[in-house]
Amino acid sequence: MSESAKHFIRTHLHLKPVPGLPDISLYTAHSGSGLSQLDSDAAPYWAWPWAGGLALAHYLRDHPEAVAGKRVLDLGAGGGIVCIAAMRAGAKSVLAVEPDPYGRAALTLNAEANGVAIAVVREMPSSLAEIDLVVAGDVFYDADVAAVMTGIFDECAAAGVPVLIGDPGRKDLPVGRLVVLDRYEIQDFGVGLLEVEGSSSVYEWLWPTH
Repeated sequence: MSESAKHFIRTHLHLKPVPGLPDISLYTAHSGSGLSQLDSDAAPYWAWPWAGGLALAHYLRDHPEAVAGKRVLDLGAGGGIVCIAAMRAGAKSVLAVEPDPYGRAALTLNAEANGVAIAVVREMPSSLAEIDLVVAGDVFYDADVAAVMTGIFDECAAAGVPVLIGDPGRKDLPVGRLVVLDRYEIQDFGVGLLEVEGSSSVYEWLWPTH
């Protein structure tokens, strides 16, 4: 699957700079990409830079002290924009968790194209002992997924590992558990995957107070 997925991505997607972050290039879908041909049940979220990931990438570029020298875990890494930004900002290492095999292939290709080394895995590691920071973009798009991620982030907080989240304010975002660190005016995708202007924020996850 990996080599065939990589071949599809190289053949059908365009490697191009990310809007607003021209030093990062990603294999990005376009109208002729034919993503419907993929033999995957998962939506190809990895094929575009979404608002939450974009916000986190901007934040790490603007605040390299948040990640410099740290061992970073990126949950739901997609195409890897946050991973790449973290390495560019001076992270010691990045472990990217991406369940979709096409997403893992895209992430690997994007890391290679940007000259950074990223470890890519399917599932979250069993221990956070080797992790200094968790990052996650666009993971509150669905109530069921949001419930799972909330449990994971609480585990991270209980282990003393800070969590940074990027999100444009989707309906399942648990705003009561977050503190805003910064906000960015950036593009996201709307109905039909049309680019739309909007804002997205970077948050820090809070341990429950009651």
